[in-house]
Amino acid sequence: MQKVLVTGAAGFIGSRFCKFLLELGTYQVFGLDNFDPFYAETTKRQNLNPLISNPFFRFETIDIVDYDKLMAFFPDNAIVVHLAAKAGVRPSIDNPMLYQDVNVRGTQNMLDVAHKKNCKQFVFASSSSVYGVSPQTPWREQDSVLMPISPYAATKVAGELLGHVYAHLYEMRFLALRFFTVIGPGQRPDLAVHKFIKAIIHDEELTLYGQGNTQRDYTYVDDVVAAIHAAMHYQGSMYEIFNIGNNQPVTLRELVRTIEKVMNKKAKIKHLPEQPGDVPITFADINKAQKALNYHPKTSLEAGIEAFVNWHLTQMAER
Repeated sequence: MQKVLVTGAAGFIGSRFCKFLLELGTYQVFGLDNFDPFYAETTKRQNLNPLISNPFFRFETIDIVDYDKLMAFFPDNAIVVHLAAKAGVRPSIDNPMLYQDVNVRGTQNMLDVAHKKNCKQFVFASSSSVYGVSPQTPWREQDSVLMPISPYAATKVAGELLGHVYAHLYEMRFLALRFFTVIGPGQRPDLAVHKFIKAIIHDEELTLYGQGNTQRDYTYVDDVVAAIHAAMHYQGSMYEIFNIGNNQPVTLRELVRTIEKVMNKKAKIKHLPEQPGDVPITFADINKAQKALNYHPKTSLEAGIEAFVNWHLTQMAER
């Protein structure tokens, strides 16, 4: 069986991806996570519960900044899917050194251990935030000037560049997937869709920063999982970057209207000033991923919202 090491395995995307691999039945999955307190450990434990009993899944609590523990856990000749990171644009402004340590030094550790363990395929979770305030939309991977405006975004640029070093020096194929706002069951509680739906359910005010004109390219988690799996088996050049988005930016106002439609309930809206670090638009050109990875997002925003609402209501009923 092909060995796959997944960092951030207890997170939103990581747990969904591990479940996908295990259901295929052709992979031995090595998952690690440090249960970062950015959101509740209980949520991440719930993500892992369906996986732990699978005999082809091995999990350990490891922080990617702990080089020695990585060396002890890493399997030889594995495909590496590096999803772990210190998340959040706004918190990175308050604590940039922590983000530098985890996201840059941690990724350096991952690359170095992967090289020493003879891992030849490395898939890295990058972010649409690397484009920052780049005015040319839709954003294309070949755009030469990146304009990140948060420490988080800068760490993702650094991760991509470190990957180029290892691809060049050691012939380790490195694929950076620039994820655009990922939604779906299990989404992190700090993200807009989760916060908005929770507020509407509980008849609370939801907060819109600015006038709700900012736009995001929302991408359903199962489409992202399919892209990661395709990248695991990409056999083209040794270094590539791919946008993994939906090619359909939606304003915050439109997002709220879609949630209201799915829930058949009006939102109570509170407006606050725009936040530093927030970009006005994310907009993915996905032609490259379509051609190289056969990436074709299938889930509409409304269907994704409906899936999340059903999941969230089920979670509430089970508590």
